[in-house]
Amino acid sequence: MSTMGVLLLASAFLLLIQFCSALRVSYDGNALKIDDERRIVISGSIHYPRSTPEMWPLLIQKAKHGGLNAIETYVFWNAHEPLRLRFIKAIQETGLYAVLRIGPYVCAEWNYGGLPVWLHNIPGIKLRTNNPVFEREMANFTTLIVDMMKHEKLFASQGGPIIVAQVWDEGKQDLQWCAGLAESFKIEVPWIVRQENDAPQPMIDTCNGWYCDQFQPAHNNSPRMWTENWTGWYKGWGMQDPHRTAEDLAFSVARFFQLGGTFQNYYMYHGGTNFGRVAGGPYITTSYDYDAPLDEYGNLNQPKWGHLQKLHNIILSRERALTYGAVDKIDYGNMREATSYRFNGSEICFLGNANETNDAVINFEGIMYKVPSWSVSILPNCSHTEVYKTAQVNTQISVMEGVLNEADDNKESYALIWVWKPEHFTHIKNGSVKHSNLTANVQLDQKLVTNDTSNLVHISTDPIWGDKEIALRVNINGHILHAFVNGKHMGTQAATNGQFSFTFETKSFKLKHGKNNDLSLLSVTVGLQNYGQFFDEVDVGIHGPVQLIARAENGTQVMKDLSKNEWTYKVGIDGIHKGMYKITGHQAAKYKWNTRDIPNERMFTWYKTTFKAPLGTDPVVDLMGLGKGHAWVNGKSIGRYWPSYSSDELGCSPTCNYRGAYTDKKCLTNCGLPSQRWYHVPRSFLQADDNVLVLFEEFGGEPNNVKFQTVTIGKVCATAHQGGGTLELSCQGRRILSNLIFVNFGDPEGTCGSFSRGICESPLAFSVIEESAVVRSEFDEAAEERSYMDILRKLKKRESEIERGNYIWWGRDRVL
Repeated sequence: MSTMGVLLLASAFLLLIQFCSALRVSYDGNALKIDDERRIVISGSIHYPRSTPEMWPLLIQKAKHGGLNAIETYVFWNAHEPLRLRFIKAIQETGLYAVLRIGPYVCAEWNYGGLPVWLHNIPGIKLRTNNPVFEREMANFTTLIVDMMKHEKLFASQGGPIIVAQVWDEGKQDLQWCAGLAESFKIEVPWIVRQENDAPQPMIDTCNGWYCDQFQPAHNNSPRMWTENWTGWYKGWGMQDPHRTAEDLAFSVARFFQLGGTFQNYYMYHGGTNFGRVAGGPYITTSYDYDAPLDEYGNLNQPKWGHLQKLHNIILSRERALTYGAVDKIDYGNMREATSYRFNGSEICFLGNANETNDAVINFEGIMYKVPSWSVSILPNCSHTEVYKTAQVNTQISVMEGVLNEADDNKESYALIWVWKPEHFTHIKNGSVKHSNLTANVQLDQKLVTNDTSNLVHISTDPIWGDKEIALRVNINGHILHAFVNGKHMGTQAATNGQFSFTFETKSFKLKHGKNNDLSLLSVTVGLQNYGQFFDEVDVGIHGPVQLIARAENGTQVMKDLSKNEWTYKVGIDGIHKGMYKITGHQAAKYKWNTRDIPNERMFTWYKTTFKAPLGTDPVVDLMGLGKGHAWVNGKSIGRYWPSYSSDELGCSPTCNYRGAYTDKKCLTNCGLPSQRWYHVPRSFLQADDNVLVLFEEFGGEPNNVKFQTVTIGKVCATAHQGGGTLELSCQGRRILSNLIFVNFGDPEGTCGSFSRGICESPLAFSVIEESAVVRSEFDEAAEERSYMDILRKLKKRESEIERGNYIWWGRDRVL
């Protein structure tokens, strides 16, 4: 592949929405109504903190090109910043609707479910219940968000893009109280809540899940709304990569609209990255790719993106028929049915086969149609031609590949040169920890101690013991524990197999004779619980007992319980307090980094290196070879890393059958390999000249294995089905398809990247395709960039709260 160009075999349908004046948003039992007209809404979730502001316009543009007419996002209470306004305005400038889920609880595999930990520490509070203290705080937060949106005129009733808002998402709260709070704001757009049979009107209860075609709202005058169609699944440390096929996802969407749904939102449309410490779970990975139509880096996840785009275009082209048309249903038995919608000459028909194993031949209006199992075929004009089949993917498959960072035009590899500095855990003297003033005669909950300002708590005490051989035993409701005695590391243990409480025990050792001996414990969390009833009450950290164990002469154990000793608490570690991760330029002289004898496999070590910005548009760092820790680029966190934690070796399959109900245990890859090896460095994090990467290595690793690679399309392939329309193939950015490697008309075998010719084939196929394909080697990229930059200029002009600065476009994919 070389630069500049696209192979064009089809064009796309785009839906434009203009925001010129206030809109009246209401609903009836069929659909949302905008200015009294029923509308189909196809939305996608993009969480603003899981990408960068510089990425937003292009992500939203790609969603629009993909056939969406709305973008949904949560408001994250514990991610305080004014950028949420800028994100909503970016949606508005792109001409799409917005769905604002205020929460305040969001789940979302986000740390503590999006709630700030300080809520837990308010006396008398019970989170997510009918509790006056929590309701007061919830009302304060919700009022703040609504008032911000009102001030910027972002609700549809003010001429803005927000057509739907949500104020509650799980819990044991009084829904009547929530409804009263929502209605008190008088924003004049519908309020939704998650599926609840007792949802009070006028709130609309909605469905979340992999399939919602059978969902019926609590009230007959509420439309069928699907707020979370899970496009894949999240991943935790130790888990394989989950995938949901394009065929199954399209089947779920087509069937939902076939059976009367009119509002559907993908969760996620772009999953993104858990930068910093925002990943919850606990044990959720830094990547939140979710196998979404736009991958973690913002690239088109093909064939999913393209297969859904074609479906969206058909559905939206028959909006009037679907929302106003007369409905006719034919039940063929064995989970097979035909549904037609007709209105004033506009019509659309669905042939559905929800049987998991058996294909069907359906006689519909005198014509025989073959409908594969677990699929829906769509006839936009209800006659003859099946324009779309969920089981036939007529779009490209993109095979992504990593390309090593190249330092210059000569394409010489750029070697990383490291310096290092140890992190010390020996700042203990006379029972006190340096920089600490908190002591207690009990093991305190880590949430109380840190208020979520750090993942690390360091506690110490002075056990008095003789010269016997002893061992240390600690019970912990947490994730990782490191133990030190008199400054010496005695052991490390991490929770495994999804169990986040364990008993830590060292081998026998000897204390100092006749002197006080310092015991120090470092408790590390990997995200706080974000899901489950009363998840906020789950203990975190060292809760004891903490015991010293010795063996008497008769072999019985003698224990000394240290739980009620005076414990000194220190939040974080010295390197964080000193800002080792953000020290660059002239400030670096204040701290001496070691330049020689770079250690490998050394625990609790800081590493630093400089690197040139990679060529291309999509930088991704490869942290293979490291243990566990945290990484920063130019002082900005790219999140936790843990490549030494491999996934289970069992459960993966080289192929995936789209038929049958999807679960997160189906269609797994990456067995026996690091749960996450690649980490996203957005272009906006980088400088034009030297950049700084800093690592805090907690477990011990080999920094010399770290590389910078960019991720791009290496090759594309596709199957064009008979009667399936035209086929479009393209590369991303300024790349073109340089040559055709394999073309076959007949019965080819194999999968993308390893096709082979079958028994039946046409020898003319290659030359015919090569001659007839329309190759466009240039396009008006300048015009496309102007459209994106125009959005940014409008946002900067209108938003006084947005910081000024240069905006770096991290990609310019041409989406057709």
